[in-house]
Amino acid sequence: MKKVYVEITNACNLNCNFCIHNSRKQEFMTLDNFKIILKKLDGYTKYLYLHVLGEPLLHPLINEFIDETYNSSFNVNITSNGYLIDRIKTKNIRQLNVSLHSFLGDESAFVKYLNKILDKADDLDKTYISLRFWVKSDFLDLTLYIINNRYDTNITLKELEKKQSLRVNNHIFINLFHEFIWPDLNNTKSSSKGTCYALRDHFGILVDGTVVPCCLDSKGVINLGNIYKDEVCDILNCKRVCKMRDGFLQNRKEEELCQKCFFLNNEE
Repeated sequence: MKKVYVEITNACNLNCNFCIHNSRKQEFMTLDNFKIILKKLDGYTKYLYLHVLGEPLLHPLINEFIDETYNSSFNVNITSNGYLIDRIKTKNIRQLNVSLHSFLGDESAFVKYLNKILDKADDLDKTYISLRFWVKSDFLDLTLYIINNRYDTNITLKELEKKQSLRVNNHIFINLFHEFIWPDLNNTKSSSKGTCYALRDHFGILVDGTVVPCCLDSKGVINLGNIYKDEVCDILNCKRVCKMRDGFLQNRKEEELCQKCFFLNNEE
């Protein structure tokens, strides 16, 4: 597997309108349970993403989790809304993705928010920083103005919209993404056609240990087992997983939740 998503908490400090929101019991993974997961994932991947749903920097032991992951020879990746970025004290992070489109507030507050994130980005000079926006997000022009002045660059909105990803310096990037609808059994749109990287490229582990096929199954609808009770090899080779994986290879979605997911817009 290229990567595994491990949800260390499903709690969040925001209530973004683009998010599916948590409907499960709010939990914070214990460090002991996390260590069990690290041991079980040894040999299956080198890249851990410490999120599925929720804000990982809310976890009171976030730095311990990062260091434990790093010391276990995994590459640490985090996606955050950036509000709590000052909680990061360790530098053992391979990549930090900051969802700037999650900001809620006025222009002056955004300037303070962005500068705090850029201060941390400058401090994490060995970490890849991805500054992420939805296409047509608020404050895109302002962000480029601040970045161009701070880093002596000349990035234009037109160039960014064309290329979707631009390098600010040797470790900071700004990226544009198209907003998507979270897969949900209540979605009215459905198609059995389509492929996905789930279970070929990655899978996810929810805070209670539930194993899911991807980072978008935030409710654990496709429950493939539990990391604390089952062996990873048994989960990845069970009949249900093989059927899903084979289906994706044949441009077919086997599970109802997958049929109501259009993250890749590949239903045709």
